[in-house]
Amino acid sequence: MQARPAWETTLLDWATTALETREICAPTRAVSRGLSEAYESCSRITLMHSRTFYLASGLLPEPKRHAARALYAFCRVTDDTVDLPQTSAADRQVALLHWRDQALAPHAPAATDLTSQVALAWSDARQRYGIPVGYAQQLIDGVARDLVQPRYDSFDDLAAYSYGVASTVGLMAMHIIGFAGPTALPYAVKLGVALQMTNILRDVGEDWRVGRLYLPAQDLHEYRITEADIAGMTATGVVSDRWRSFMRFQIARNRQLYAAGRPGIGLLNRDGRFAIAAAADLYCAILSDIEAHDYNVFTRRAHVSKAGKLARMPGIWWRSMRA
Repeated sequence: MQARPAWETTLLDWATTALETREICAPTRAVSRGLSEAYESCSRITLMHSRTFYLASGLLPEPKRHAARALYAFCRVTDDTVDLPQTSAADRQVALLHWRDQALAPHAPAATDLTSQVALAWSDARQRYGIPVGYAQQLIDGVARDLVQPRYDSFDDLAAYSYGVASTVGLMAMHIIGFAGPTALPYAVKLGVALQMTNILRDVGEDWRVGRLYLPAQDLHEYRITEADIAGMTATGVVSDRWRSFMRFQIARNRQLYAAGRPGIGLLNRDGRFAIAAAADLYCAILSDIEAHDYNVFTRRAHVSKAGKLARMPGIWWRSMRA
């Protein structure tokens, strides 16, 4: 058996440690109008910010669908708190700490605004499905890195970041869907890294405009691409042959991660396999759109059209049922 790379061993250790923070308990709040409205707010947030996740979560049974969208809304508010406009890094850090206390409290406060509605729905979902609080803590810590670290030296460093902001999401989603046991953890970790790497490759131009560059510096150096090159391509949308070669390598590695993570779908409860397979395959399809547009991720945002998503769904369903 081939040994795991160092980054994967580290991330699996993190995932295993956080799994031990799981507490199985009944939700502390009965279903009420306020809770129902909180879940509806989470659904609207999901639709507004991620049509792909909204579509994929819509394939789940209703209770799990609500919980998955509460999870997405929790992640969205966490991310938005770090990106508050016209505020200092110190102020955003304070805001994130406040949100951390609110989102991870054993009992969410009364829902008085959109943020507290998300906290209420997320608290109910977390307790209803026994989601380990350690994963939520790791996600908040991962997102907080954006306040202090705009560059990453190696793929291993970037994989650690991707674990915090993406693998944790998959690990929490597994508890909503149901899974076979700890043997599913390595697959969720790798699939999360794959999804985040797709985000990174798609959003190079957007990230550069706000002062961030998530591409591994060692890889950029190997392909003789400088930050001045990134700035120039962001300004013009004209890509170089070196950039094309760099992106071919990144996309090939990204697809290998998807391939390594997909077998874990078979370790999920059957009623959730289609949703996770759809999320993975539709995100992976973004890579093909990047290729189709000559690797220009600077002046356009790669995506899969609604028609393209619908055309892929029968094949995704068939593969997920055979997992």
